[in-house]
Amino acid sequence: MDLLYTNLIYLIPFMGVIGIIFMVLKSQWVIKQDAGDENMQQLAGYIADGAMAFLKAEWKILSYFAAITGALLFWSGTLIETSSWVISISFLIGAFTSALAGYIGMRIATKANVRTTQAAKTSLSKAFKVAFTGGSVMGLGVAGLAVLGLGSLFIVFYHMYVVQTGSSVNGKGMEKALEVLAGFSLGAESIALFARVGGGIYTKAADVGADLVGKVEAGIPEDDVRNPATIADNVGDNVGDVAGMGADLFGSYVATILATMVLGREIVSQDNFGGIAPILLPMLIAGLGLLFSIASTYIVSIKKDTDSVLTALNLGNWTSIILTAFASYLAVQWLLPDTMIIRGFSFSKDDVFYAILVGLVVGTLMSMITEYYTAMNKRPVRSIVNQSSTGHATNIIGGISVGMESTLLPVLVLAMGIYGSHYFAGLYGVAIAAAGMMATTAMQLAIDAFGPIADNAGGIAEMSKLPHEVRERTDTLDAVGNTTAATGKGFAIASAALTSLALFAAFVGIAGINSIDIYKANVLAGLFVGGMIPYIFSSLAIAAVGRAAMDMVQEVRRQFREIPGIMEYKARPEYEKCIAISTKASIREMMLPGAIALIVPVLVGFTMGPEVLGGVLAGVTVSGVLLGMFQSNAGGAWDNAKKSFEKGAIINEETFYKNSDPHKASVTGDTVGDPFKDTSGPSMNILIKLMSIVSLIIAPHIAVGPPYHAATSIEKNHTINRIIDKNSSNTEVYNAAPVVRK
Repeated sequence: MDLLYTNLIYLIPFMGVIGIIFMVLKSQWVIKQDAGDENMQQLAGYIADGAMAFLKAEWKILSYFAAITGALLFWSGTLIETSSWVISISFLIGAFTSALAGYIGMRIATKANVRTTQAAKTSLSKAFKVAFTGGSVMGLGVAGLAVLGLGSLFIVFYHMYVVQTGSSVNGKGMEKALEVLAGFSLGAESIALFARVGGGIYTKAADVGADLVGKVEAGIPEDDVRNPATIADNVGDNVGDVAGMGADLFGSYVATILATMVLGREIVSQDNFGGIAPILLPMLIAGLGLLFSIASTYIVSIKKDTDSVLTALNLGNWTSIILTAFASYLAVQWLLPDTMIIRGFSFSKDDVFYAILVGLVVGTLMSMITEYYTAMNKRPVRSIVNQSSTGHATNIIGGISVGMESTLLPVLVLAMGIYGSHYFAGLYGVAIAAAGMMATTAMQLAIDAFGPIADNAGGIAEMSKLPHEVRERTDTLDAVGNTTAATGKGFAIASAALTSLALFAAFVGIAGINSIDIYKANVLAGLFVGGMIPYIFSSLAIAAVGRAAMDMVQEVRRQFREIPGIMEYKARPEYEKCIAISTKASIREMMLPGAIALIVPVLVGFTMGPEVLGGVLAGVTVSGVLLGMFQSNAGGAWDNAKKSFEKGAIINEETFYKNSDPHKASVTGDTVGDPFKDTSGPSMNILIKLMSIVSLIIAPHIAVGPPYHAATSIEKNHTINRIIDKNSSNTEVYNAAPVVRK
């Protein structure tokens, strides 16, 4: 057992390796499936080539950004004692790994889409298996890379700055190790923001252009091969909803674990791991969540076409959550001492487990509430369907109303989650609750990523003119995918709120300030500025979609007008021109929104000080969470309201189908909702966390007082190699009186 105590730190990256091994195995299974006839493979090839062309263009720009930012971090790391030039290496590794996570998802999605289409010729159950397995490759790849990367780098920095220097576990050596490790998170979140915004602009420009001209003006079906923008639309599903989403959740996963580790450093812990158990715990929970997510993917299946796809997905999700909760209890009982203190707040290891449970419950409730507001046949979506009968304007009003209403319950759940987790274990409780919520990211992302694969499969079925029942099966999967995508975004926004609060607490401690006083005029001004940032960010992202969509509309109209024979299937549209429009627009337009998130904290922090920056972060968090929920849920509800007409929507005892007037109104609503749910809405959670991480990294440079060290407020002297006997009494006297909550 002593061997396990000594080497637990090395077990964590090994769990990441296991995740990557299963990712490879599942990827190979998908590739071995039948890819269909030559025409289907050719269409899938167009989509894959377009996706790679976008990624190469995006990576070229981001490589310049990474090089410049890395150089700045190299220089800044030499200026203060608690940082190092190594932070630039950490940043570059994080950026590369985030891009790799997105690439893995995009690559398998472009393989799984056509194989899902082919499987849909046989049955819904087989198509579902292919699509979900493709999604699980994405989930396992993202979580595996995160656990492997974060765990491995922590081992390196721990030995560099703590073990080799003989520093206290709670002192400056560990602070330096985690400050350098924060560069990994900064790299991951930076690439995630650009990937999500750029991919979102790409996919929605193509989608809006294809819908407005193809479905509304020309009256041809969605994904019709005659529509010049249809290939770009399907490419967008991969670069935005898959590659962008993969980088997004990779960054969220890493930031959540890092925030908990930073606060764990402040806990003086009498444990069997040299005092670093509170720092190791979030990484161990993430690794265990990855393993149980792997196991849970094997129970997700349906046997008959009449079985519920959503029920099968929920079964896998619930299984991973329950198993992770049980494992977390064992991990907490094994790792942590009976009593701990953070910033004068006393709590027990049982309290830590209760905080983890709070996080799991909050994540589950957020998903359930989001599912209610975005699923077909539920009251909110039905209300939008009914309001479509009186025109486009009432459809828009209905969608906005549903989006605004959908913020009520999630915010109450989130507020209770913050209060509950803090009640049990203080600020560490809030952070570990977020870590518990994100522990099953592999399963959450598998459920999320299967939707875009099914959407692509439906597009290939339509373009290949396959039998009607094939498209019906892919549409069934796609409709569920819309709901799971929306629940995934709600889950991500909730985790962002908890993570940002933990990062905020870490920032306050390192910056040497005790509180944020909003009675001060400059802090209140910062609060208002922070509240404004998500709105201007959303404005830039949505306007970018609008401009690119206008270019797309003009190009599609031109091709319909100038290329004879398109409508008669006698001429091939110029797909590559539409792909080029989306690519150029997304690369051009993603820079300014991304720059806001990176530059604002630096400007405010160095000119106005840490307390004003704290006010800005508070404003960004509250405003961004609400705006993200509103946009994501409104867009998801609009989308499924439109899909309701594809099978026949009953309004006032009359059934309406495609091309009816209510359906055309629903298409308008879906067009408005597209940039809401796939561009600006899901970018809010990255914006919130990225600004917090930038603030955390610059905190030592703008500190107005000494950073918080546990060893300065509680007289302890844990040495690195000290292993406490499990049978010892561990009776030590704390010289600081803790605040006892109960």
